[in-house]
Order: sequence, then structure tokens, then C-alpha cells
Amino acid sequence: MNKESVMALLAEVNDENSGRDLVSAGNIREVGIHEDKVSVDVRLGYPLADNGAKLAASIKSRLESDPGIDSASVNMSCKVMSHKVQEDLKPLDSIANIIAVGSGKGGVGKSTTAVNLALALQREGARVGLLDADIYGPSIPSMLGVKGQPSTDGEHIIPKEAHGLKVMSIGFLVAEDTAMIWRGPMVTSALQQLLGDTLWGPLDYLIIDLPPGTGDIQLTLAQKIPVAGAVIVTTPQDIALLDARRAVHMFRKVDVPVLGVVENMSTHICTACGHEEAIFGHGGGELMAKDFEIPLLGQLPLTMEIRSSLDAGQPTMMQNLDTPITKSYRNLALRTAGVLSVMPRSMTVQMPQIVVQN
Repeated sequence: MNKESVMALLAEVNDENSGRDLVSAGNIREVGIHEDKVSVDVRLGYPLADNGAKLAASIKSRLESDPGIDSASVNMSCKVMSHKVQEDLKPLDSIANIIAVGSGKGGVGKSTTAVNLALALQREGARVGLLDADIYGPSIPSMLGVKGQPSTDGEHIIPKEAHGLKVMSIGFLVAEDTAMIWRGPMVTSALQQLLGDTLWGPLDYLIIDLPPGTGDIQLTLAQKIPVAGAVIVTTPQDIALLDARRAVHMFRKVDVPVLGVVENMSTHICTACGHEEAIFGHGGGELMAKDFEIPLLGQLPLTMEIRSSLDAGQPTMMQNLDTPITKSYRNLALRTAGVLSVMPRSMTVQMPQIVVQN
């Protein structure tokens, strides 16, 4: 048994979150061999809390299935790195990765997905912020149950905190029922100020909840804000898929990599009897992901629980983590961060990174 043969075995172990094997993804830091005993040091590029135990067990099992290895030990850790952004931009000094959550049309549950994605990443151990970029219809403050004007330090806005997230929204700065009757330049300027004038502190991920469509906000995001990747939210319905496809094309044209597709409202679960039905169609998100050769990051149900928890300002991810729905959101977060982790890294920023040992 030598290092090359151990690496060959490790190349057979796939990380379901990144979609890559451990060797090609660059996750193997060190291999130790002493007679018929092997130790492996694995570092993933995304936070995974206690979920590392499952992958560690898979690695251990594969190594010990080889007749030349009597026992194997696996040390798991993670380190979130900053990833490449648009060619003319560089990552922000204090924010490792900005992830945009967009959709081609409204009403597909994009903000719901953004909120629970941010909370799920935080539950995995990441430092996370959430920026509500829907200037015309900010809903994040209500979903997170947080209100009031943010404070300042004289130069910067101090973001609100909700459930461990750092949050900023135009909804904190205007009355709840105020109509934002602004033209495009004012909207784009507001977005840049909300991002640039907020004292976020060091973050591993900043989730930006975009307004629906492909207009001024999206164009500003592509030209002025360094984005590591975009997540597209759709429903299985044909008309939603048509608009979601336009969103994918838009991000690709402006050099923002699309991390994958989230099929929201994939099925409806009846509160009374638990019957599950695909009321908006079936398999649309999966087919779209296949057509664009991007991952299907998750398929989320439409349930009363998701809606009622947001109305109460207590999102699903703040509920029992062992329910099928919260597990779906956690899987979505791990898949999103995992796909990003194997993308090219940025060479222009060095910031304190989170390291979690398992």
C-alpha cells in the first residue's frame, strides 16, 4: 500500500454536495500510511456541521474494503474560501462569497428560498448575511420578524440581526406601506448603498434576494457587484420555467456562474391528510437543469408550515431540524455551497476564514 494506491481509492469516493470525487475536487490534504493502517486528512470547501460524519464513514468504509488496508482513520474539516467573480471585479474584502438568488418571474417562492437558504448555511456553521435587494417590494424584514431603523457608527449602517443572520433591507428604512416610486437609476443606487454602506463584518456568504425579472437591479448586480454564483428558483409550471430559463441566459451573458436550479413548490402536501400531489406539474426543474447542464440543487414542497412560519417571522429553518422540510433546506444549502466550493478560487482576497473540525 502506497500513497498513489490510497489516492486511487479516494478518487472513487464522491461528495454528493459538490458532485465531484474527493481527489479531483482537491479535498485531500494529507495521507498517512503505517504498515496496513491509513490516515486521511480531508478538508472540504464548505461548512457541513455534523454532516461530515456521513462522508467520513463513507471514506473509511471504502478504504477498509481494500484487502491491503486493515484500518483507516479520517479527519474531516472545512474551510470556506473566496471564489472567482466577474472578470472586471474582485471580491469584497470582508465578504468571501456573494450568492444571488433570482427568478425569471414573481410568485415562485424566491424570497422564501433565500431566507431559508441563508439560515441553513448558518446552521451548518457559516457566517452569513442576507441582503434584500427587492427595492420595490421588500419582504425579508417581515419574513424574519425584525423591524425598526438600523443604527449607524457615523459612517456605516449597522445591519439588523435576525436568528443569527446579519440582515439589510430598504424595508428597514421606509414605512412598511410606503410605495417605492423610483426610476431605475435610484433603485440601482439604493442597492449599491445597501451593500457598500453596511458594516457586514467578515462573512463567508452574503445571500442577495433579487427582485424577479431581468431588469435594472440584475444588470447593476452583474456590472458593479462581485458575485460568485447565482441560484435560480422556479416552479415546475411551464410558464415559470420559461422565465427561469431567461434568467439563466442573463446570468451567463454577464459572466455570473449559475450554481443550479431550485424547483420550489415541487409538490403540494395536504395539511389534513398528508397526500402529496404535483399540482404545478412534474419534473420541470429537473429537465431544465439537464438542458443547461447545471445541478438541480433541490426540490421543495408547498406546505402550510412554510407559509405560516414565515408569516410569524419564524422561518422553517428555525423549527425542528429533523422534519423532512428542514432537511430539504439543509440539503439545498449544502448542495449550493458544495457546488460553489469546487469552482475557481479568487486570488485577490485574503480574509479570515472559518475552519470547522469534525
